[in-house]
This record gives sequence, C-alpha cells and structure tokens, in this order.
Amino acid sequence: MLNDLHDPATAIRVSGHETFPLRLLWLKKAFDHASDPDGVDRRTFQEQNAIATFGVGKNMALSMRHWALATKILRDSPTHLHATDLGRLIFTDGTGLDPYLEHPSTLWLMHAHLVSEPRAATTFYYAFNLLNQIAFTRDDLVRAMAAIIEARATARATAETLKRDVEVFVRSYAPRHSDAGEDAAEPLLVELGLLREQRSTGQLEFVRGQKPSLDNSIFALVLRQFWERQHSLSPTLSVEQVQYDPGSPGRVFKLDEDSLVARLMSIGDATGGKMVWTDTAGLRQVALAGRLEEIDEIDLVKAGYRGRRAA
Repeated sequence: MLNDLHDPATAIRVSGHETFPLRLLWLKKAFDHASDPDGVDRRTFQEQNAIATFGVGKNMALSMRHWALATKILRDSPTHLHATDLGRLIFTDGTGLDPYLEHPSTLWLMHAHLVSEPRAATTFYYAFNLLNQIAFTRDDLVRAMAAIIEARATARATAETLKRDVEVFVRSYAPRHSDAGEDAAEPLLVELGLLREQRSTGQLEFVRGQKPSLDNSIFALVLRQFWERQHSLSPTLSVEQVQYDPGSPGRVFKLDEDSLVARLMSIGDATGGKMVWTDTAGLRQVALAGRLEEIDEIDLVKAGYRGRRAA
C-alpha cells in the first residue's frame, strides 16, 4: 500500500530540520527569497552569509529550507528552489491569502502537508497515523522508528538522530513549560493544540475533538487528497476509513467520531455537491457524485479563507 512504512519503496526522512521546529516567519522568508520566476540558487540556504540573508544562523537557514519544502511552499530542483503555486497563493504580498500566517487555515494546511504522507517528516507521519496508544512517551516513538528503520536494508539512522527527531516532533506541537533561557516564541504549530505533555510524567497525548478553527473546506481538501492517494478507485469511503486509515482526515486532524461525522454530513456544501453523505440501512459513508478530479484543490484552499480573515 502507498505510504506503508514497512515498504522499502516508501522514502523515510528523520533529519534535515537541524533540531529546530518550524517557526512563525520562516515560511514567508523562504518564499520571498524563492518567489522570482527563476527561483533561487539552492545553495542560498547553506552559504556562510545566511545570517545576513535571512536574519538567522546557518543551521536555522537549513532548517527553514527543510520546512519550506516539507510544507510544499517550495519545490526542489537540481540547482534551484522554486515557489509552488500553493506558496504563491498564500504568501504573495498584496494578493496572497495570508502572507504573514495570521489565519488558522494556513496552520492547518501546513500541518496536513507534514503529516499526511511520510516522505518529508516520517516521525510526524508515524505519530499521527500509525501510533494507536492513547498515551505515549518519547522513548515509545524512538523505539517504533528504530524498528521501522532496522527492518530496511538501505535505511540508516543512529539512536541519537532518532531522539533528536522525536524531540523536534514534540516541540513542534506540545506547548512548552517555561524554562529559563529558552526562546520565548512557541513553534508555529503549537497553536493548533494537537498534543499535550504531562509535566510530571513526560507522557504525551493527542488532543481529540472538534477543532473549531479547522474550516470545512480545508477538511474537504485533505479528504480529497486522502481519497486520491489511498482509495482512488473507490466511489465511496466509510466513516471508519475516513476516521482511522493512515493519512485520513480523522487521523491528520485528530477528530473524534462525532466531530468527523458532523463534517461529513455537510461535505456536500464544501464540495459543491461533488461529495455527498449517505446513511442507508446503518451504512454511513461519503460518496462521489462525480469524478474526484472535478473537485478543484485550489478552489478548496481559497474557500478555506473566506469569511474568516484575521483581524
């Protein structure tokens, strides 16, 4: 199956962030430097003058590049980095939907790109989509990722690399307890409230629920992408598939079943009737009322910002 972490064909990535979680203005800075039609030399982020170019140290500049690629704001080529259509839609000054990441839909989109498939941030994908424990620890994640890597003949990662990667995952989502001397700014995705840590035990737990700041159009976008990736030949998806399958909206957004069903019941409104909710003889599912390709992803992104402009 596509995105099966036990399949040697599935790429794994547990480094590249230089131990820094994604920060607030990094995506905008990366986009601005790559927004020209010709893009920017891919070495820009690793040159010694990165501190002058980006206002951060060299390692942070490399991390900035990593996150911009992982969230699909930039795309890579052998010599240059280029802004994607999504990046231009969101971050272009003057005409962009949310140039300075003031809107919750941008956060949900960036999060979904990180965790919906494993190629860019494998530990993030595993934690959201394959980890079934209610409560877990950093060591649980390290052991799970080590087992996946050890089963592959071509993959290598040291225990220290995995520990650092798991720590970046935790810091990316769990609010930090105040520690003297640390940067006061929380990482970008903490605001989503998806993960909490018990200070006394160090145990971690995903926060399931309604996610009021998640727009139905962004939910529909992730559902469409999940459908295309995992079930493109199926005209219907069951509630269980949308709730529990890897890469599903239920997994990605940590929705409880009642919240998920409520969103599926209104999926026709979000997709112009191209997806519809059905509940016949106790069989609850969402069905295509046309072809998946007829549901335009860019239109769904734009709809995710209507009526909810940041003040």
